[in-house]
Amino acid sequence: MSGAPVLEKLSSNRVFEGELTKYKFKSAALGGLDAQFNLFMPLNPGGAKVPVLVYLAGLTCTEDNGAQKGGFFGVAASQNIAILFPDTSPRGAGVPGEDDDWDFGTGAGFYINATKPEYAKNYNMATHITVELPKVIEAAGIAIDWKRQSIFGHSMGGHGALTLYLSSTTKQYRSASAFAPISNPTKCPWGEKAFKGYLEGGLPEGAKYDATELISKATEPLHILVDYGTGDNFYKQGQILPENFLKSARDAGYDEFQVRVRSQEGYDHSYYFISTFASDHVHFHANFLKARKQPGI
Repeated sequence: MSGAPVLEKLSSNRVFEGELTKYKFKSAALGGLDAQFNLFMPLNPGGAKVPVLVYLAGLTCTEDNGAQKGGFFGVAASQNIAILFPDTSPRGAGVPGEDDDWDFGTGAGFYINATKPEYAKNYNMATHITVELPKVIEAAGIAIDWKRQSIFGHSMGGHGALTLYLSSTTKQYRSASAFAPISNPTKCPWGEKAFKGYLEGGLPEGAKYDATELISKATEPLHILVDYGTGDNFYKQGQILPENFLKSARDAGYDEFQVRVRSQEGYDHSYYFISTFASDHVHFHANFLKARKQPGI
């Protein structure tokens, strides 16, 4: 890609016969701010391009949380799958009030493109994830097959994974999964706060970033897995709303083979929960990432 930003390597660690590398670059999508991400590449002696799984983290997190605590690398290496860990928001935009609350602003980009003028320059995480990062990484010559992408995430990142998957008109991702996703954000406090804060049109505009709304209008074949814990305090507080998503999926005609939502008894919202089911999720995506062509097409 002509004029692509230069990736600066910040660190590298050997893990499960692969390599986890942290990079930094100047992000045009985020208004010229520095953006960091982690990328796990499995051992790949032949040099052939490998499929990639994009992991989106939750509120207050960075590009490090999933990499350090998710427990994904062993199974990803065994399946010869790369994992990309983007950040959760721009850093240092300097918008007044940006850092007043833990669940809005820095660390809480919600994987949308903001339309309120004060946020629209920098808070464009949807474009950053779906367009910018693949182009920048490809331009750096890293051996990833961008025709074989899937996406997963936790909490706010689960919301991001489901909505970016469901809203892609190009079928960018072959499958999506989520741990305790914010499944119906226009109907929960976290989502209401984010959409009213970032979007000029507030909650009505936020419907296009709501997985429950999006799946109600879907018609194409889907490959989705969702896990949530019954001991999750945020589930008990009505922030997650997986039942709303499941009902919307079933009403749209999707059965458990296309959209599976599992309740896990006693598990909470933490990375102990995520790491317990990490292998399930990577194997789920491997079914689609390793197919010769995208399933359902």
